[in-house]
Amino acid sequence: MPIRTRASLPVSSILEKENVFVMDENRAMHQDIRPINIAILNLMPLKEDTELAILRSLSNTPLQVNITLLATATHSAKNTSRSHLDTFYETYYDVKDRFFDGLIITGAPVELLEYEQVDYWQEFCEILEWSNTHVTSTLFLCWGAQAALYHFYGVEKTILPSKVFGVYSHKVQHRKVPLVRGFDDDFLMPHSRNTTIDETKLKSLSDIIILAESEEVGVFLCMNKDGSRIFCMGHPEYDRLTLDKEYKRDKAKGLDIALPVNYYPNDDTSQRPLLLWRGHANTLYTNWLNYYVYQLTPYEFNRIKKEV
Repeated sequence: MPIRTRASLPVSSILEKENVFVMDENRAMHQDIRPINIAILNLMPLKEDTELAILRSLSNTPLQVNITLLATATHSAKNTSRSHLDTFYETYYDVKDRFFDGLIITGAPVELLEYEQVDYWQEFCEILEWSNTHVTSTLFLCWGAQAALYHFYGVEKTILPSKVFGVYSHKVQHRKVPLVRGFDDDFLMPHSRNTTIDETKLKSLSDIIILAESEEVGVFLCMNKDGSRIFCMGHPEYDRLTLDKEYKRDKAKGLDIALPVNYYPNDDTSQRPLLLWRGHANTLYTNWLNYYVYQLTPYEFNRIKKEV
């Protein structure tokens, strides 16, 4: 699938070297195709790393995808240059009158705070409510998923005694649901989080379908019945070395961080980690785009309306 971005977005050159078809806006304008419009609310501190990871994940269908990068207006990022944000990012307040086929909301390094203590929480809740009427389907990742489950359904989180950190095995629960079409019975996915959700509450919700869970780390993937909200507790977008960077960063800070589980061969940090989740991660993003975005989006965006 051609990923449509600003011509000068720095990660575009990396994607092109990987043979990912990146199309700038000038070329896209000459194609007689209605692109799929995807907004990405990037709450991660290293925004360019997250851009690259998610754009890789969106590159496996024949659809043309137009990407809009969003940052919060009520929080100033400290780890991404102001020039990059000013050039390539918009805020919710810039786009709130527009309609999108899909929205991705990333994780954020604020999970140890109570939700209401997060400085952009009010803006985040506004975005969630806006998505009900302006977005066909939203994919929530890690903290984004926990926060959205809290906002929409009152599902609380708790702090874990030790961090869920590594690559874990999960089992598919409802194979006939299109979101997990093509998944193996057991599959691996990365996690990196200090909190978990109240799964008893989650499983009591009549609107929620559990699609995959792990004996070790609990629910990985669930969605509401119409597919307009999809919640992923892990990080399918992670690249081969993302957990490695997190581990070495925290070690360098002197933090008490355990080795990521099932990640380094023989738990030897000098060895190159095996990439064991990319196939299922790509399938997840492709299924989301195909079955819950492309096939459900009304021809006229302003007809998007959901039960709230």
